[in-house]
Amino acid sequence: MKSNILFSLFLLLAICGCKHKNEHANVADGDSLNIVNDINQSTAKSDESTIKLKSDILSAEVLWMFGRVYDVQVSPDGKSLLYTVKKYNLAENKGNADLYTMSVDGKEKEKISDTPLSEQQARWRPDGKKIAFLSTESGSSQLWECDPDGTNRTQVSKIDGGINGFAYSPDVKKVVYFKDVRFDKTVNEIYKDLPKANARLIDDMMYRHWDAWVDGYSHLFLADYDGSKLTGDIDIMKDEKWESPVRPHGGVEQIAWSPDSKSLVYVCRKKVGKDYAISTNTDLYQYDLSSKGTKNLTEGMMGYDMNPVFSPDGSKLAWESMARDGYESDKVRLFVLDLASGDKRDYTKDFDNNAKNIVWSADGKSAYFISNIKGTDEIMRLDLSEAKIARVTDGVHDYNSVVVAGSKLIAVMHSMSKPDEVYNVDPSTGVETELSFVNKDLLSQLKFGSVEKRIVKTTDKKDMLAWVIYPPNFDKTKKYPTLLYCQGGPQSTVSQFWSYRWNFQLMAAHGYIVIAPNRRGVPGFGQAWNEQISGDYGGQNMKDYLSAIDDIAKEPFVDAKHLGAVGASYGGYSVYWLAGNHNKRFKAFIAHCGIFNLEAQYAETEEIWFANWDFGGAPWDKTNKTAQKTYASSPHKFVQNWDTPILIMQGAKDYRIPETQGMAAFNAAKLKGVPAEMLYFPEETHWVVQPQNSVLWNRVFFNWLDKYLKVQ
Repeated sequence: MKSNILFSLFLLLAICGCKHKNEHANVADGDSLNIVNDINQSTAKSDESTIKLKSDILSAEVLWMFGRVYDVQVSPDGKSLLYTVKKYNLAENKGNADLYTMSVDGKEKEKISDTPLSEQQARWRPDGKKIAFLSTESGSSQLWECDPDGTNRTQVSKIDGGINGFAYSPDVKKVVYFKDVRFDKTVNEIYKDLPKANARLIDDMMYRHWDAWVDGYSHLFLADYDGSKLTGDIDIMKDEKWESPVRPHGGVEQIAWSPDSKSLVYVCRKKVGKDYAISTNTDLYQYDLSSKGTKNLTEGMMGYDMNPVFSPDGSKLAWESMARDGYESDKVRLFVLDLASGDKRDYTKDFDNNAKNIVWSADGKSAYFISNIKGTDEIMRLDLSEAKIARVTDGVHDYNSVVVAGSKLIAVMHSMSKPDEVYNVDPSTGVETELSFVNKDLLSQLKFGSVEKRIVKTTDKKDMLAWVIYPPNFDKTKKYPTLLYCQGGPQSTVSQFWSYRWNFQLMAAHGYIVIAPNRRGVPGFGQAWNEQISGDYGGQNMKDYLSAIDDIAKEPFVDAKHLGAVGASYGGYSVYWLAGNHNKRFKAFIAHCGIFNLEAQYAETEEIWFANWDFGGAPWDKTNKTAQKTYASSPHKFVQNWDTPILIMQGAKDYRIPETQGMAAFNAAKLKGVPAEMLYFPEETHWVVQPQNSVLWNRVFFNWLDKYLKVQ
């Protein structure tokens, strides 16, 4: 409590003492938060309080004032939308998610929850009479319901330990939910005379995953539902030592009820330990409620099979599928199974990009999906009768979800200059109309820099798309320090994403030009471009990075003597590698949770399938030419060349790229006498998600860049 009071006082002093600023150099001041006199939390029916900014230039503090829109659901009658908005309180260092409804034309909006505890995974009950959601109001995460206007809030489930997700059967007689179950005993249960012993006894791999220790398995439970409570719960995966949904990010999208409510399909990888660690082979399993039997619908399909969706009449099942086991970035295909005949068909055989977030049209004759097409995420339509794919939208934006509402599509869209909002999209023209306007008032007070496409010629004479983000009030007669952004993944497109950490408009607001190239190894430009990076980490994609920064450095408005390179994850690897191979191009580096020593990373990480595919194999396999080429390009092999200031950021709970990678890089820099700092977060993971930690991250980030890249 005392810390919150002190931080609030600090905010008040900063606000009262803040002068109107419009110069880039002033935005980074640690004592200037550029925020409002008072952010008033309004009533449950009217949430739109007015925020008055002291500056029109974006800051890290203002970034945390945006409402985050997600999880849009269409009512069964197709007339209303349900969505979630999460807002953060920087002083209290926490966020809260509330539920909203609006008509499909966006004219009637209503906030239907206003509690200090977040409502999550909100869904319309299939009969449309209730809205269901998860809440920890009772002490653990349970299923709750309310009327569509938010009244008559009641608890439905009382499951020991709580639940993590749920889905109603279409006839509203059953509910499937998932929760964690534990099989293995703790050391205290094994050695009962040592109740204060604090240790883990581990005998196989995959004992931790991404950001959590694996203490159990998520199982699916089926329960009867009478309209008010759950009874007769059964574990349909009883005694199975594997999970559904699958780690690390799986949710209710991995479960699909058949329209007749007689079966459900779920995703599972029926492997444990070492076998799990080296395989991406998930399958779709259909559970029959009558016989209680389970069958594998994708047996023999060896890669990821994910996110099943039944057609409206229940005759077909669509899903996302990858062909090759162990390759997590393989092409995502759109497969359809005819449930009567058993025939499976790949409808994207001649489509050279990914198909994600599949939804059926109301008549079942077509399906919509999201695909990255040369740097932007677009809505696509598959006509099943003609097996043709057409592009619905085309713009400088990213769509990250789409659902069908009558004759319209409802989608969530963002860009580098605007966070997520809900849109109505005309499926025949692709024209979008904004509906939610959650951040309209805040955006109207901010000035963003322009974003443009730039085609860079690579060393092998290919055309590479790069995004260039300019500072607000850009003046081409001046010179600006410039940042090369190195993308993570590595197979992750530099699309029109809006990020709350790697926010390009925030970098631009601090007076930097940013160039963000879609170097070799990213999807959206054909599978050959995507796959080139595997086994070639220190090769062509690094040349692509240098081509991008060299190309823009020729511009008269770029200060070629003050260039920096920044990135996280594989982008962090890229920064470490460039630090030893940049030929004096850069004056500062920043690496967040990056791979420094590939040989150590192979055995330290958890998803060994990734290292096996992308590295080419184990470092001890001396006969494997691809693997040996990869390890020869490990950044730690070039530390002898390090001579440029470097900032390293690391989360202690990052089990994907463990903290020792960042520590080793920092120690190496200090031993070399290179100016270096390390920002270490004991409670953060591969990401920085706590509000004040994020603000700290940005302050340190820009203080470092300003120190070395801005003319003193």
